[in-house]
Amino acid sequence: MTHDLIVIGGGPAGMAAAVAAGALGLNVALLDEQHRPGGQIYRNVGIADSSVKTLLGADYAAGASLLAQFARARVDYRPGTQVWDVDPARNVTVLCDNRAECLSAPHLLIATGALERPSPVPGWTLPGVMNAGAAQIALKSGPCVPEGKIVLAGTGPLLLLVACQLLAAGADVTALVETAPRGNGISALRRLPRALTAPAPLIEGVRMLAKLRMSRVRWYRHATNLKVEGDTRVSALCFDAGGAHREAADMVLLHHGVVPNTQLTRLLRLEHRWDDAQVAWRPVRDEWGASSRPGVWIAGDGAGIDGARAAQASGTLAALAIAHAGGPLGEAERDRQSKPWWRILARERAVRPYLEALFRPPKWIGVPTDETMVCRCEEVTAGEIREMARMGCAGPNQAKFFSRCGMGPCQGRLCGLTVTQILADAHHTSPQTVGAYHIRAPIKPVALHALASLCATPLEHASDREFSE
Repeated sequence: MTHDLIVIGGGPAGMAAAVAAGALGLNVALLDEQHRPGGQIYRNVGIADSSVKTLLGADYAAGASLLAQFARARVDYRPGTQVWDVDPARNVTVLCDNRAECLSAPHLLIATGALERPSPVPGWTLPGVMNAGAAQIALKSGPCVPEGKIVLAGTGPLLLLVACQLLAAGADVTALVETAPRGNGISALRRLPRALTAPAPLIEGVRMLAKLRMSRVRWYRHATNLKVEGDTRVSALCFDAGGAHREAADMVLLHHGVVPNTQLTRLLRLEHRWDDAQVAWRPVRDEWGASSRPGVWIAGDGAGIDGARAAQASGTLAALAIAHAGGPLGEAERDRQSKPWWRILARERAVRPYLEALFRPPKWIGVPTDETMVCRCEEVTAGEIREMARMGCAGPNQAKFFSRCGMGPCQGRLCGLTVTQILADAHHTSPQTVGAYHIRAPIKPVALHALASLCATPLEHASDREFSE
């Protein structure tokens, strides 16, 4: 089948784009690594029963409507498909059922969403330490409720949401340790008037705070010097918050916000800029989602963190722009159909500057202490990265040659941001100047027999990469 558009990612942005593009007459293929559509935010919403939807809240249940639209859409949907290479000619090499295949289309939409920011603190590699988002995935997949004493630490709306969801599920949440610096509140106040123009997220936040205050959870603010204790697994979280504290724990959930997943956009050598408000990289794109490379588009949180409803709007807008660029949709009709989606996007983005300022992660989470493990795959510490800087290492790619940092199975997903920030701090310069890892295929491990399943012509074509550095 010849495709007009390939969408990578089955979350709200990818599903919305596929629905809109299919309705406009484009032949669309949606490639999704998960076995059911929904992405992380709407994971399993199509099969979740009413009790799970009640537990996870109205924002989660709202995904069922988009899922129903996607189920009726004219889309070549390919679940369980892992994208491991994309070249400048928009040839997409995938792995499905242990076989590799190459697809291509005039337009490619990357809608791979967000990743949780790494939270490197001493002891974060111990068994029993997880990201808060991983605990939420367990609730969406079972639900699976963690046992034992749970301590949550970090900053961000998701941290508060997961705490409320775990309490509602009957988990033993004993403490909430917030690490947002004291000055965040003052900075956020300047952005509050704009946020109040679309107050729904703020109202939901107040409700979450009320639930947590009514619980018996011990609540600490402006915590610093986090350290996870334990021998063979976690036993406690130690920290400073108006004095030294030690909270016994069977599980510690860490969270310091989410950041765009830039693995594929980096692989394609698209232009990126360091966003100081979100303390992360984001790919450069125009208002419709067009990237710095013709025919490649980006939608959803992979282009900047705006949330699920904004992702749905940006996916639809990208589809309208692609249909206009491809011919079937005129400019006037594109603009007419886009108006309600621009309004949704503006409303959802109104609160983002306030949330970014209020929950901005502390600087020390990006520049951890010397003994802290940064690259978990290759066991490289923050101190070793600083030593590389003293030896003249100017950026993350040179750090690979010194230490293999970023060359493990995760391909820099867990360490990339931290390595950039440590080197920028050591050289007293900006992350933009230091740069980020160059990502190379395969972006995830691929078995040799899967590679062998590619016939010679597609394999040669897919590997003929013509990047302009």
